[in-house]
Amino acid sequence: MGMKILKQALLMVLALLLVAGPAVAQQDAPSGEDYVQQAESGSINWDNGSMIATGVGAPPANAVNAAQARGMAKRAATVIARRNLLELIKGVQIDSSTTVENFMVSSDVVVSRIRGFLQNSQILDTAYMSDGSVEVTVGLKLRGGISDVVLPKADRFKLQAPAAAPKPEQLVPGAYTGLVVDARGLGVRPAMSPRILDEDGKELYGTVMVSREYAIQQGMAGYAKDQDKAMTNPRVGSNPMTVAAVAVKGRSRSDLVIPTAKAEEIRTQAESKEYLGQARVMILLD
Repeated sequence: MGMKILKQALLMVLALLLVAGPAVAQQDAPSGEDYVQQAESGSINWDNGSMIATGVGAPPANAVNAAQARGMAKRAATVIARRNLLELIKGVQIDSSTTVENFMVSSDVVVSRIRGFLQNSQILDTAYMSDGSVEVTVGLKLRGGISDVVLPKADRFKLQAPAAAPKPEQLVPGAYTGLVVDARGLGVRPAMSPRILDEDGKELYGTVMVSREYAIQQGMAGYAKDQDKAMTNPRVGSNPMTVAAVAVKGRSRSDLVIPTAKAEEIRTQAESKEYLGQARVMILLD
């Protein structure tokens, strides 16, 4: 079991290096403190937005020779790995009430585009077993193309991207550069488009605060399970504000509730419009 966990961790590193594009290049490589959601045949790293899945193919009995048997086993393993990756994608929560599978059921266009991404998913690792079988691991970004397909249309987002983040020397002393929400102990589940509400149900953070470009390329929020790692993540800059969530809402338990007084404090800070608009948000989960 220990070797299997170690192998998955190494593969997640490969997933970031080989699959991640410019939008996530600034983030740290996956570590044991990232929030990784495990599934039977794959996993999702919710900090850097990478997914991996594995499949095993057996050599056919009617192969002409060993080389042909191994090649056919590899092709079969790749098909199975991509099928498992599809199941992983279908289960991803988009917001508090919708999964990727919900979108696929309602639109043939979505199905076609997601299958296209799957066909182009990268082979990250190939392991040849002593019995002739082959295990293949494939990887794909959740951000970028897939986000563009499944996230709400532009009218649900802020229309324009905010100005570029100021350089450290340009910041007002003590100005906040991001937001870290501690949601540990509440049974929160990660989602592509989480919201942050106050205790009166008024939205502090969501698609109306972020341009669609930012949401697609870097995700609405990063997730972590270690507070120090979250606080030092480049996503939230050098001086993030921290706040503890007091409740969770939504059918999928992905929307966070913070104290109204804290929400009002954030709303009155001029710099919050920039860091929230740039999706500089990290969420701490168990």
